Order: sequence, then C-alpha cells, then structure tokens
Amino acid sequence: MVSREKKIKAGLHEKLQLLRSLTKSNALNDPSIVLDASRYIRELKQKVIKLNRELAASQSIISDKQSPLVTVETLENGFLINVFLSKTNPALLVSILEAFEELGLSVMEASASCADSFCLEAFGGENQVGGLDAFVVKEAVLQAIRNCDED
Repeated sequence: MVSREKKIKAGLHEKLQLLRSLTKSNALNDPSIVLDASRYIRELKQKVIKLNRELAASQSIISDKQSPLVTVETLENGFLINVFLSKTNPALLVSILEAFEELGLSVMEASASCADSFCLEAFGGENQVGGLDAFVVKEAVLQAIRNCDED
C-alpha cells in the first residue's frame, strides 16, 4: 500500500514539474506551481481575446465594400504595394498603374486578380532618385481608386 502511494505521489510530482516547465514557472512548491499555471492560463485567455478582437476588426475592414486595404512597404530598392478591394472595376488596374507612372515608379513584378474582388501585389522601383516614401505611394494608390470610383 505504501509503495502505491509513493507511485501516485511521484506521478503527481512529475506532472506538476511538467506543468511548471510548460508555464515557465520558477516556483519551487506545488501550490505556487498551480498558482503560476493559473496566472499563465489567464494571460493566454487575454491574448486569445485580444487576437479575436484584432481578427474581427481586420475582417470588418476587408468585408467593408467602401474601404480598400492598401499597404506599402519600403524596400531597399523600391516599394512592395498590396491592394485589396472587395469590389472590382475593369479600369481599376489601369488607374493604379497610371498612378505608378505619374510617381515615376516602374513595375518590376506584379500579380493581379480581378475576379470577385480586386487584389494587386506589385513591386515598384523608382525611376528617379529619392523623393518618394511609402505614404506618398499609398496616397497615390488611394487617389487612383477614388478616381476610378468617380468615373
């Protein structure tokens, strides 16, 4: 009977040590390990709630037919431009490419889809030295989208 209790205690101790390592606890006694694990679980729940809110916000932006999602990333020798719009317009791609031309950006590589929604990923390099930043490029793309919607 005594050896069975020792096995149970040893198994419980082993599981608590595993819990301690999983939760990155520095606690030395069993109750402290359980408390640290409880805090860790609460923190994880808060992170899940925060991520769910961010996901819901991003999905509402994407599903909103009025607001395009435009991101511009500055690279060493140009810009990476991503455009998503839940509606499509046959003239939209042309309008955006004309905006690139007006800025002096030459499109090095691009992929576009205009089936149910409009998606564009383009890498543009500057023809002229300096003067452009990501904000200017993004505003030009947004203006091209607005101009296309007005026509």
